[in-house]
Amino acid sequence: MPRIQLRITGDRDVFDDVLTAIHGIDRVERVEEIDDEMMGVRDDSSSQDMSDDVSSKTYTVEVEVPNERIGERVREIAEETAGNREAAIEFVGPDENEI
Repeated sequence: MPRIQLRITGDRDVFDDVLTAIHGIDRVERVEEIDDEMMGVRDDSSSQDMSDDVSSKTYTVEVEVPNERIGERVREIAEETAGNREAAIEFVGPDENEI
């Protein structure tokens, strides 16, 4: 089963809007938030608590879909929802080319 992993950089409410939009797509098998404490920390900073390291947060979600068509729909809806809220979105993960 294909998997899509995406990251949203912005506010928690933007991320929640993207999750809600993905949940609304028929035939999506699984939607799961992935916690990673170090995900939002820049590599070039000497301190994890610098003000520009914590100004926005990065949230990651993994979505399982039954086929390529549903996967493309997930990508479209996630991009549209994040874009409408002016948040950054990035599709990542080892399975992104399976879709």
